[in-house]
Amino acid sequence: MGILDNELRKLKEKILILGCLVEEGIRKSVKALIDREIDLAKQVISRDNLINGLEVEINEDCIKLIALRQPMAKDLRFITTAMKISTDLERMGDFAVNIAERAIELAQEPFLKPFVNIPKMAEIAESMVEDAIDAFVKEDVDLCYDVIKRDDQVDELLKTNHNELIGLMIKNPDIISLALKRMFIAKYLERIADHATNIAEMVIYMVEGKMIRGSFVTEEIHKLCLEDFMSRQK
Repeated sequence: MGILDNELRKLKEKILILGCLVEEGIRKSVKALIDREIDLAKQVISRDNLINGLEVEINEDCIKLIALRQPMAKDLRFITTAMKISTDLERMGDFAVNIAERAIELAQEPFLKPFVNIPKMAEIAESMVEDAIDAFVKEDVDLCYDVIKRDDQVDELLKTNHNELIGLMIKNPDIISLALKRMFIAKYLERIADHATNIAEMVIYMVEGKMIRGSFVTEEIHKLCLEDFMSRQK
């Protein structure tokens, strides 16, 4: 195994670790919400720095690989995809923290009603994150498209949750504050699903060199990576 291959393997391992940390954060934040476990929510918040630090480390690794190894073709796509994935995962981690923060607030307030839509959204979103990372590791394009399809399910549950809470607020304005926090939580989960979709789309690009969105230009990212790396050396 060459030097570049070994470094790419290590990079993949770091992405896997970051993905596991984020999945754990999402799962625990939703559990803390449903079970009203303040300590569990605080645990999610306390681990955010670990996720942030690993994301920075991955991006630094990617910049150095591009600048020092000058990878071509598929290797370059792999590295730039890893950069994008780490950023999406870090944002998911932030949303898990947001859910944990709302969980702490709601645990100290009167119980509104049993959670129905949010657990369903969380289950789908978590599976999307897990499968998107799995698709990255296995370079599985079919799994990517499956992840992308599931995003519509989360969107529909978001609408259902929103409409149900609007109805409750109309009937009883006193619960507006509680209902709005639940709306925020549902939106956080919807954004997590969006980021999982982003990862799936980037993996398709990595494997096939085909962009199904127009938001990713390898040459431009290559240039920015090099400029950023050189500026850090001054």
